[in-house]
Amino acid sequence: MAEPKRYITSDELKTHNKAGDVWISIQGKVYDVSEWMNHHPGGEVPLLNFAGQDATDAFVAYHPGTAWKFLQKYFNGFYLKDYYVSEMSKDYRKLVNEFSKIDLFDQKGHLAFITICIATILFVVTVCGVVFCEGNFLHFLCGCLMGFLWVQNGWLAHDSAHYQMMPTRKLNGLAQLIFGNCLSGVSIEWWKWTHNGHHISCNSLDYDPNLQFLPLFAVSSNYFSSITSYFFEYKMDFDSVARLLVSYQHWTFYPVMCLARIDLFAQSFILLLAKRKVPHRSQGLLSLLVFWIWYPLLVSYLPNWSERMLFVFANLVVIGIQHVQFCLNHFSSSVYIGQPKGNDWFEKQTSGTLNIKCSSWMDWFHGGLQFQIEHHLFPRLPRSQLRRVSPLVKELCKKHGLPYNSASFWEANAMTIRTLKNVAMEARDFTKPVPKNLVWEAVKTHG
Repeated sequence: MAEPKRYITSDELKTHNKAGDVWISIQGKVYDVSEWMNHHPGGEVPLLNFAGQDATDAFVAYHPGTAWKFLQKYFNGFYLKDYYVSEMSKDYRKLVNEFSKIDLFDQKGHLAFITICIATILFVVTVCGVVFCEGNFLHFLCGCLMGFLWVQNGWLAHDSAHYQMMPTRKLNGLAQLIFGNCLSGVSIEWWKWTHNGHHISCNSLDYDPNLQFLPLFAVSSNYFSSITSYFFEYKMDFDSVARLLVSYQHWTFYPVMCLARIDLFAQSFILLLAKRKVPHRSQGLLSLLVFWIWYPLLVSYLPNWSERMLFVFANLVVIGIQHVQFCLNHFSSSVYIGQPKGNDWFEKQTSGTLNIKCSSWMDWFHGGLQFQIEHHLFPRLPRSQLRRVSPLVKELCKKHGLPYNSASFWEANAMTIRTLKNVAMEARDFTKPVPKNLVWEAVKTHG
């Protein structure tokens, strides 16, 4: 005789929401994933963010059908008594299922091969131009090509982190190390760590790392309250220095983006040298060292310091365009405070994201970010299929009265600057006191 099912309520499930005691619900069944956190390919952040709640939509978005068979061993015997599926979630899951039936998630096309060929040609041409050719303008042009190489490497690393773009998992991991670490100087493990956190908590002011740029930028006046980053695990102080910098952020945005790659270089080493658990740490460090051997050596081949500085400047400015693109999709979109919820996955992903309108012949420039809504809803979907599913997503948003926001590249820039300017004007309101920066106060007092 079968044992009767055991049930718990959503309120009881919420009590299992901390490291060492992580329960989640998927399609009404409850799983204890406390031990699995240490082995989860996506890291511990997604599991902690959805700890103590239903995570079905997020699970469906990130996992292929083959992942379901691994769930059973973490089933703790409980079912969710008040499990409920909204009409929105039903339609979303149905759409994911339809994509799976026609193997849309596996139709990668030849985009990865083409991009790898382009990246290889760019690398060879740039190196040959620096080593064997002369002339200021030619070397400046090589600097621009190097920046464009980093852009293409960024798209490759992004794609390979979301789905297997290569024939095997080992080759996929090798491609990540080559195009992310060795050729671009950015740790793929750092990228996956922050990027997974961003996708799971899209536009949450205190959970999404891709919005947490104090003291340089603030996309919402909510940051004036010095809220805590639950991703980086520190308090984001809005002190007098932050107020000064944020007050002019609409002017400093583009200059800072031109230097943003330097921050990624630093963050890569900070993560890999940190005490926290980092997968493939030694491989990551060795491959980053490869970059910091060949890149300075290449720059040293230039005949004088002025050309070297111009070459590096060209690298940073061109890759800075990609950093701007990353911001356009989210800075001007709806934001919220709090932990991401499993029961409004579709709603949060659409409201917190902006698509970029462009013709198909410009898809190479945006690298998939032009269909950021589709990408956030179906992160496993190959970049080449995003345009194909866009009408279906737009129709689903219309059916449920949800926004499907899109703007041209130039309009998105204007919207981003407008958002930054509005917050900057609020930051200049000195009737609202901010916590004192003790170091700054000491400098002003004692010199």
